[in-house]
Amino acid sequence: METNRISAAGSPGTPTGKIQTQADHDRFTQILNEARPSAAAPGSAKAPIWKSSAPYGSFSLGIHSWNNDVWGAGAGPQTISVSAANQWDVWSNQPNTPGIKSYPHETFNVGKPLSSIKSLTSSFNQQVPGGGAWDTAYDIWDASNEHEIMLWTNYTGNPDGGGNVKPISYHYAPSGAAIPVYSNVKIGGATWNVFEGFNGHKVISLLPTSKTNNGTVDIKSALEWIKSKGYFGDIKVGSVQYGVEITSSPGGMNFNFNNWAVTSK
Repeated sequence: METNRISAAGSPGTPTGKIQTQADHDRFTQILNEARPSAAAPGSAKAPIWKSSAPYGSFSLGIHSWNNDVWGAGAGPQTISVSAANQWDVWSNQPNTPGIKSYPHETFNVGKPLSSIKSLTSSFNQQVPGGGAWDTAYDIWDASNEHEIMLWTNYTGNPDGGGNVKPISYHYAPSGAAIPVYSNVKIGGATWNVFEGFNGHKVISLLPTSKTNNGTVDIKSALEWIKSKGYFGDIKVGSVQYGVEITSSPGGMNFNFNNWAVTSK
């Protein structure tokens, strides 16, 4: 089995406290920003309000939560630091060996049936290293944890499923590349290759043909497209996670996430 492929990126987790509304989210962000010093430019240093080097170190703030999520075999040290509801970073030193070591991430809980969601989008802005083996990705779970949908944004592998990181797949080419079930699909203003696999539950991964470190993802459109292909019905969308799956980052590498936000209506 190819050990560089994606397998169970994040854990679905259990929401802390009750689900709150988008208005609560906006008000929380406003209060947090008002309580802190004037915002620095994206990517600049801010004193963290929380940090952890524990493998499963976790922190909740309002409707936001974070997890260091170091779970892979042979993993090295890693530290996650949170500076604001929409700004956090990770330093990770993972050996150049096969297999995913960690998925540090932030979580936003949705808790609505897909049919009742008018709009579900997310924006991101990040700085990533030039080396290593990793992918930045959304990990979306339904409330029953039976369906996992991954939307990659940037990665060190190839859009066709090859390279040093690969999506989980039922089928692989002789070269070791994952084989997509759909290619060059246009969803939400972007073009994706779609992969299907199984990891105790079905995993659908969408890899953009053009990698990017900033933009907006139309999650609602992606979920509706997957539904239209018969993968699931009117699921209850549980959580939207965003982070980086790290296979290797030898010597220690930094990943910075700025202005990450989810809008659910």
